Amino acid sequence: MGLRGPGAKPKGKRAAANDNRRETLPWEAEGLSRLERVIAFIEDMPVTQGKFAGTKMKLRDWQVDEFLAPIYAEDENGRRPVRTAALSMGRKNGKTGLSAALACCHIVGPEAEDRGEVYFCAMDKAQAAKAWAECKAMLEGHAELSERVNIIRFSKEIEVLDGQGKGSVLKALSADADSKLGLSPSFVLCDEIGYWPKRDLFDAMDSALGARDEPLIVAISTQAKDDTHFFSEMIDYGLKIRDGEIEDPSFHLAFFAAGPLDDPWDPATWHKANPALGDFLSMEQVERMAMQAQRIPSKEADFRNKLLNQRIDGTVRFIAAREWNDCNLGPIDDKALEGRECFGALDLSAARDLTCFLLVFPEEDGRFTVLPRFFLPEFDIEGKSDTDRVPYNVWARQPDARLTLLPGKVIDPALVAEYIADETARFDIRAIAYDRWRIEDLNRELDKLSVTLPLVPFGQGYKDMSPAVDVLEVTVAQQKLNHGGNPLMRMCASNAVVTQDPAGARKLDKSKASGRIDGIVALAMALKTAQAHEEEGLPACLLAA
Repeated sequence: MGLRGPGAKPKGKRAAANDNRRETLPWEAEGLSRLERVIAFIEDMPVTQGKFAGTKMKLRDWQVDEFLAPIYAEDENGRRPVRTAALSMGRKNGKTGLSAALACCHIVGPEAEDRGEVYFCAMDKAQAAKAWAECKAMLEGHAELSERVNIIRFSKEIEVLDGQGKGSVLKALSADADSKLGLSPSFVLCDEIGYWPKRDLFDAMDSALGARDEPLIVAISTQAKDDTHFFSEMIDYGLKIRDGEIEDPSFHLAFFAAGPLDDPWDPATWHKANPALGDFLSMEQVERMAMQAQRIPSKEADFRNKLLNQRIDGTVRFIAAREWNDCNLGPIDDKALEGRECFGALDLSAARDLTCFLLVFPEEDGRFTVLPRFFLPEFDIEGKSDTDRVPYNVWARQPDARLTLLPGKVIDPALVAEYIADETARFDIRAIAYDRWRIEDLNRELDKLSVTLPLVPFGQGYKDMSPAVDVLEVTVAQQKLNHGGNPLMRMCASNAVVTQDPAGARKLDKSKASGRIDGIVALAMALKTAQAHEEEGLPACLLAA
């Protein structure tokens, strides 16, 4: 009693229909390695839709070699080191079938543990229901496994009644719901995580893995559209591991994508992001989509993101992501910059928004080193992260992000003034360009500290900002900038858009931007102030005045 529930099929009828049940299943054969058991299980699962429906799954070499083999490899103690795995490739490469088979493997197959908790997580309720339905169809189509599970449709759950994994449950959850707390997952599969609206569900699952002996969380998705999405951070982390920059045996990335310089219309490029192309992904379909993307500009970005697995959202930005990333010339040590000549800019925000104080340091080779500092109120930083859809709460814990959370619900200008005053003692700041808006509050606090700063007013209209926009654009294009990969600066760069007046003058426009651009506005002002000082050989404060 209690195991069945509304929507469950009568066991008797199902058992009578399965007269060809095997006593020993393929993955139960003796002498198999852990990986071989997983492969045997997946290849015994039925294909439930598409042109191969009615047959059993057949894993391709790339699925095994690039994805499964590294995940289920064991160390010298017979344990699986990998705890987090990501697979990213173009759409329609068999992600759904592989995802469902893996979830089944961890609830009722060789990777199952008694009273395990398996969660199939998707972007929204509809996608979660679709993913769950694929698991359900696979188990119902398997003669032996269908007898061991109880499928409860109304709550999207699957329970294991006996055998390996007895007492385990598989549930479908959606990322658009509230975070799930109090769970103890043994296996989590995140479907199309690159399109999740927020990271709460992933973080809740990831933080709950510690209660299990060998937990595993797997993310399978096409790339997110921008650098600030948390799945983009996962991919970047995995690429650093692959390139030997970081050593982390607990993380594995299998990545199939076209390169930034590849010809998007070349079939060889399509194959890079789509290992199943010409197999269970139709070449004819991809050719049709490519032809339309070539002829209809609005379709190109979608084709490159979903088919070529490139990180591109189709919005025309002021700074191309590739150009900005090329200006990450290595880590920045602020202690090594102490005493150096520099030029600053201050972009003050409304009481609750992002404030940026930024310094640029001229280098002998003509480049500039960028040292920003961002401020936000500490109150409800989680809500602020949700509203802006960027992980301020995570960045605040990362020293390299240079984000300071100030106590209270609003930004206290006194605290910002104290920080700037401290910086003037560390660096040789020749000028600090500022927007006149709200500067009176800061000046009042500076007077209290008896601090005099080389503050220089900098207009925000087309007349004053257009030369600054030009300098910023050229500096980035010529890679004469080192921002050190600061994530908030990257966010601001990806959001930045410019507007143009009838005379052709340009300015960075916060009202048109898709998100915060304070760091880029400050950078433009600082670079222009530094350039004016260099060109005229006069104090920047006199020039800007």
